[in-house]
Amino acid sequence: MRARRGTMPDKLLCAGPGRLCQSLAISSEQNGLALNQPPFVILPADQVSRVVTGPRIGISKAVDVPWRFGLLGSPFLSRHFK
Repeated sequence: MRARRGTMPDKLLCAGPGRLCQSLAISSEQNGLALNQPPFVILPADQVSRVVTGPRIGISKAVDVPWRFGLLGSPFLSRHFK
């Protein structure tokens, strides 16, 4: 991630969908591919984490749809969930 995003605070490496994709080398070429098939690999978690959902930030359409996900209490969220 550092090689792709450069030197910046850890909190900003994956803040937002664009930065997340750049950090993980995800481009429009992967758009529409199944996440459970190559080139993706999903591994089981080491521990159970509480995932929270809420409305996306900074959009004007579908603001009521809970399409924002994060780990409860994560210091890496751009804005905390209510």
